[in-house]
Amino acid sequence: MTILLAASLFFTTPAPLDMPRAEAYLVGKVDGAKRLEDRYDTFDLWVCRSVIGRWMDDDFRVFVLARLDVLPPALSGGKMTRSDYEATLVGADRRDKTRLASMVAALSPVEIAEEPVRPRQMPRKLKDVCFWQGTNTSSIVCSFLPESSASWWLATWELAEGDDMEALEKVFEREFLDEAAWASLPVGDGVPPKPSRARRRTVLPERELLRRDVRHGIAAYASWHATDAEDFVVADALPARGFVTALTNDLPAARRRYAEVMPSPLEGTNTLCVARIYSNREEYLEAAGEGMEWSAAFWNPRRRELVAYLSEAGENELMKTIRHEAFHQYLSYACSMMQASPWLNEGYAQYFEDESDSGWHIPVTTTDFDAFEEMLPGLLFMDYAEFYSGSEAERRLKYRLAWSMAYFIENGAPKLRFKPFKTLKSAYISALLDTNDPALATSAAFDGSQDKLKNFVAEWKKFWIKRM
Repeated sequence: MTILLAASLFFTTPAPLDMPRAEAYLVGKVDGAKRLEDRYDTFDLWVCRSVIGRWMDDDFRVFVLARLDVLPPALSGGKMTRSDYEATLVGADRRDKTRLASMVAALSPVEIAEEPVRPRQMPRKLKDVCFWQGTNTSSIVCSFLPESSASWWLATWELAEGDDMEALEKVFEREFLDEAAWASLPVGDGVPPKPSRARRRTVLPERELLRRDVRHGIAAYASWHATDAEDFVVADALPARGFVTALTNDLPAARRRYAEVMPSPLEGTNTLCVARIYSNREEYLEAAGEGMEWSAAFWNPRRRELVAYLSEAGENELMKTIRHEAFHQYLSYACSMMQASPWLNEGYAQYFEDESDSGWHIPVTTTDFDAFEEMLPGLLFMDYAEFYSGSEAERRLKYRLAWSMAYFIENGAPKLRFKPFKTLKSAYISALLDTNDPALATSAAFDGSQDKLKNFVAEWKKFWIKRM
């Protein structure tokens, strides 16, 4: 059977891995300024570097291919910047079978056997092959050492319910190992460190390491591409390149606009913003997980990536959606990964979808503003559970009320005499950084004064009635 058919069995639909989990740390500088530094789960960094690709077929069989050239971190739960982690890497010695077993166990979907089983006949192009799955009937776990490689590789194949394990083991040997289906994958991403004790050495800057990891994570997928932009890297599976070109021009300009409108007291970050764009809704939802069926995109602060897909609405709508989520991404960094109130976070995200758009997009009459005036103080202090609750019509109204406040702050408030709300945004962000409490930050934005809050609502109402 040909490699092409083997590809149809194993390398089916690409299912890229999530980015490593990160935590934010505020790092003080000599001049008193503070800088946001991302530190990542070291095990996730190891997985990100080791796994070459993951694929899923229509029956939810999952095939994963990895190269075991670097030892996993000694301690679980450690946190490091990419640069610090890279500087301490230790190469794996292919002769060390104990370390090999520990690496296989770390990536295996099932508990591995104490002793591996070798095939009756060694496949061509391979020095050694070990099957680790033991007596389980749900997954095949195979490490193999190519003749041309200094490192072991690992293939795991999670089977579908009802599959004949014995038959598929034979298929795996014949169509994957014998055909060397792994040999043509473009997986190179640099020379691994030599097997030795950890020692500091010169490494790439933090952002270049992140770019490398993003490119490495999709290198094995012919349908995926990585494109660099200022402060961004875009990984996409879109069929045409025109949208990505427009996006990589738009995102840096949008980010500068976010910073102009919503400046942060923090002095930059050590990280890079990642956007991942799927070509269809099915693959997007597989990546998004349960509970995200209503969404068209999302910003994942834990994984530090913006995730979207190209819907039937087309590229213009996708661009608006990404601007929306990219603002969430920016504000997360601006607020040291502390989640801002939904009125500000969702309101400005809608505002930045298209700054020239001044329409409510829901039925609104002049008389509705009496009811809105009553709603606004409560909406300013809502948490996300309250903001997202209710019927679709109620959620749409809350979103547009939040947008209308952002629009007023940018286009109406600056024209008021004495500019009473000039410091509202900066006071909010400063208070959020101090308290990590969105409700207290909202109160601080209005100087803790009910009169100032009432004045804000009254001026907001006048502004919009005048425009109706």
